[in-house]
Amino acid sequence: MQILAIETAIHGVNDAQFAPLLQLEASKVWELYQEGVLRQFYYRQDRHDAIFILECSSLDMASKILATLPFVKAGLIAFDLIPLAPFPVFAELFTTKP
Repeated sequence: MQILAIETAIHGVNDAQFAPLLQLEASKVWELYQEGVLRQFYYRQDRHDAIFILECSSLDMASKILATLPFVKAGLIAFDLIPLAPFPVFAELFTTKP
């Protein structure tokens, strides 16, 4: 299952709090990418928020994986998780109807 993870801001956190953990965060993201769990990662162009696409068996698994990120552990960020499914409209277009 693919899961879209959208970073959400934590009230009261400032940019300076991220600096000490930046290298650890990047290292963990790279590790998850190498494991095939974190498939894609982006920053929003309009805000400085991360967007991840994970390959996991469940939302619970995705939540546990994201909890291993140093920024999440430190309470600096959180994620909204959205389970993704195949686009159903194509099935309607290509299904033969009697």
